[in-house]
Amino acid sequence: MKLLGIGSRIEHAEYGKGVVTNVTNQHYWVTFIDNGLETIDLDAEFEVIEASDDDVDTVSLFDVESSLVRILKKWGDTHEKVAIADKWKGGKLILEPGTDLASKEMPIDTFFHKIVMVRDRLRVMEQKINSSKTLADQDKIELQQYITRTYGSLTSFNVLFKNDSDRFVGEKSK
Repeated sequence: MKLLGIGSRIEHAEYGKGVVTNVTNQHYWVTFIDNGLETIDLDAEFEVIEASDDDVDTVSLFDVESSLVRILKKWGDTHEKVAIADKWKGGKLILEPGTDLASKEMPIDTFFHKIVMVRDRLRVMEQKINSSKTLADQDKIELQQYITRTYGSLTSFNVLFKNDSDRFVGEKSK
């Protein structure tokens, strides 16, 4: 089966007339006049109005982005997207001082983002401690205990997390 190149024009029974805008190893990405962008299987039934002879690169931008995200998650200092609990979306945090000073407001999403950044930085610190070649094992254990106690101090903020797996976990009772 010869692949159509980008720029080929087709007519699909369900979606109508369109132009191939990307080709992956499994799909054509076609922008249809009446239905917008759709992906269709390479072996789908459609009529070729005009085939383009452009060379086809079967690695799509999506494939490249997906690979890059996997690499960054594995080796980078990046954090995954963490969801705030639905009940807090769009809310605000109000801090009222005990004196006559003005209160301070901030979107709870901003505050939540800061909490997630603290959590992620603690995780990176934990990884760096555990992989350190210069720290003695006893020093690693002591530093790890401090981090665990810090997680425990932050469990009050677990109410903000949508997923249990994203929450802070302190020292387990024995």
